[in-house]
Amino acid sequence: MLQLALAGKPNAGKSTFFKAATLADVDVADYPFTTIDPNRGVSFVRTECPCLELDERCGNDHCHDGKRYVPVELLDVAGLVPGAAEGRGLGNQFLDALMDADAVLNVLDAAGATDAEGEPVEVGTHDPVDEADFVESELDQWLAGVVERNWSTVERRSRSPDFDLEATLTEVLSGLGASEPVVVRLLRSGDFPEDPLQWTDADRTALAVELRERTKPLLLVANKVDLAPAANVERLRALDRPAVPATADGELALRKGAEAGVLRYDPGDPDFELTGEVTDHQRAGLERIREVMASYGGTGVQAALNAATFDLLDHVVVFPVQNETRWTDAHGNVLPDALLLPAGSTPRDLAYAVHTDIGEGYLHAVDARAGRRIGEDHELVDGDVVKIASTAH
Repeated sequence: MLQLALAGKPNAGKSTFFKAATLADVDVADYPFTTIDPNRGVSFVRTECPCLELDERCGNDHCHDGKRYVPVELLDVAGLVPGAAEGRGLGNQFLDALMDADAVLNVLDAAGATDAEGEPVEVGTHDPVDEADFVESELDQWLAGVVERNWSTVERRSRSPDFDLEATLTEVLSGLGASEPVVVRLLRSGDFPEDPLQWTDADRTALAVELRERTKPLLLVANKVDLAPAANVERLRALDRPAVPATADGELALRKGAEAGVLRYDPGDPDFELTGEVTDHQRAGLERIREVMASYGGTGVQAALNAATFDLLDHVVVFPVQNETRWTDAHGNVLPDALLLPAGSTPRDLAYAVHTDIGEGYLHAVDARAGRRIGEDHELVDGDVVKIASTAH
């Protein structure tokens, strides 16, 4: 399952975002290091379900009248403070926990109501733009340190007559999410010496930065927009990197309200409908949330998850079926599965994603919409409905 990680300084709202996105029972408090051990939960990205093209909705538990929710793992780790790469605060624990993440959502306090250490200050007195590079910088420094500590192994192996730099770096960096194709692209994209003995600190740092950019892309989440000066939000959105305005508090309130049956709301909707009795205080709070949603097209929580998955990681959603005319599995369930795959994936990739045995027994694939076979090198696109024929069925 694709893994997204929440990162940022203490009190930026990471745990609230996590709770809103997963409805998991986690601590949310106004003091640094509320989260010590990483919280792990399941959240969802939202896409359009192909059942909208059918006479009836598919009835899948993860489909809400054509709004299809596809699971991803969400990780909420300890707050990051300046100097984390050198072990300050819970830095080493924090950064180590991020290594399995496919992308990082850098949650910022857009309201400027917490200082660099995560301590509460008056709203607007701290500039959140100063922290836009914070997580990125700490990750780069930490990765550079890991490369440096392992470089003696690379140098020692380089003395062997059958030394292979790409293979050695793949082995050394495998714990950081570096596959051999990634390492090959890293080495070819930079002007690195062929002899490891000739590498400088600058070379190793450049390698670490390239590695982080390719394996840990970052998305800024401008949180607390319900409290933030509008100028802060606009300045964050104007930076040369993707940024999504969000109110995690607002999303959590709507999710809890929907769970209690007092309002109708699906994550990612631009508005909500009040359906039950609420107090005057609750009504006023909900109207404030509605105003924020009107300004930004929603609470931003679902938008951030989607942006990380579909934009940063360039994934698509594909729907495998066994019956290409009814779009069902062997038990008659309509559109039973929705799988996230990297853009450019082929039908055989989809077969392996369904199950290793299906992939190994792959025969051919059928585009269920067109009712025709597609080639093994055909690139799947978002929303494809595909039948996989396999000896394993």
